[in-house]
Amino acid sequence: MPTSEWEIPAELQPDPTEHDFDLDLVLRSVVGVKALVPPDAFTAQSLGTERAGSGVVIRQDGLIATIGYLVTEAETIWLTTHDGRAIPGHALAYDFETGFGLIQALGKLDLPALPIEDGDAPRAGDTCVFASAGGRKHALRCTIAARQEFAGYWEYLLDEAIFTAPAHPSWGGAGLFGGDGRLMGIGSLVMQQQDGKGRRVDLNMVVPTTLLSGVLADLLAFGRPNKPARPWLGLYATEDEGGVVVSSLARKGPAEKAGLREGDRILSVEGTRISDLGGLWRAVWAAGTAGSRVRLALGGEGMRRDVAVASIDRRSFLKAPRLH
Repeated sequence: MPTSEWEIPAELQPDPTEHDFDLDLVLRSVVGVKALVPPDAFTAQSLGTERAGSGVVIRQDGLIATIGYLVTEAETIWLTTHDGRAIPGHALAYDFETGFGLIQALGKLDLPALPIEDGDAPRAGDTCVFASAGGRKHALRCTIAARQEFAGYWEYLLDEAIFTAPAHPSWGGAGLFGGDGRLMGIGSLVMQQQDGKGRRVDLNMVVPTTLLSGVLADLLAFGRPNKPARPWLGLYATEDEGGVVVSSLARKGPAEKAGLREGDRILSVEGTRISDLGGLWRAVWAAGTAGSRVRLALGGEGMRRDVAVASIDRRSFLKAPRLH
C-alpha cells in the first residue's frame, strides 16, 4: 500500500462488519491518480500542472472513472495501486456536463471492476463509505446529508448532486460506495455550510454515477457525449444578495471579447430574468448550441447595457489528450 503521512482517524473509518460486501476488496479498486499538464494548457493556471487524486476501476480492462478536472489537458497520467505498482494511463474522456473523466490504464491492473449504481440510490440519511486511494486508512464512514441542486461558478450545474458529511480530506476522484459495494458517486468538491446553530459544517459534493451510466457508451466511442456542445461563454459568476455577478473571465474567452467586465451584474439572458447561478446556466444553455449568440442584459456602476456573446465549444480552448 502506498505510504502516506495522513490517515482517517480510526473511529471515522468504516467497519467491515457493517457491510454485506468485502470492504477491503472494494477499496483495492480505488487507485491513485497523478496527472501532469503542460504549463501552456488553458487550465494550468487555475488547476495547476500537477494534479493528484483518485479514480475507481469500473471495467476489467482497466477503465477508471474519476473527476474530470484531474485529467483535463493531461499529457501524462500515472496510476498507483494498493500494492504500490505504478502504471501509466491515458485520459480517455471528459464530460463537461456531468464532470466525469475516464482514464484507460495502459498496463495490467489486476484489480476488481466495481459495478456502477444506476438506480435512484442513495437517499439522505443513508450510511456510505467514501474512499480515496490507500485502503481502509483513507476510507471514511459518512452519511448522505442531502440530494439537491448544485450550481458551480464555472458554467456547471447538476440537478441533483450528492452531499456527504463529514468531509473527506482527499475528495478529488474518491469513490462513494453503498451498502452493496456499488459505486454511487465520484468526489468533486469540499464545501462549507452552516448548521442550524450557525456552526460551520464541511461537506463533500459528489457526482452521482447514475449520470455516468447515461453517457458512458458515448464517452468510450467518441470521447464526449454524441450531441451538439452547449454554448460556453468563458465567464465565472457568483451569487450575492442582489443576484448574480461576474467574478472573473476566461482570458481571450467569448465573454471577455464581448466586453463583459468583472463586477458586472447579470440581469437577464435572452430576456429571462436571472436571480441565481442555476438560472443563469439554464438560460445560457437554452439559447442554443455552441456557436449561438447569447444576449445578456448587464448592470453596473449605475448603468445598464446589452451585450451579445458569440459562444463557442469549451473544448476548442483545451489541449486534446496526447496519444500514447
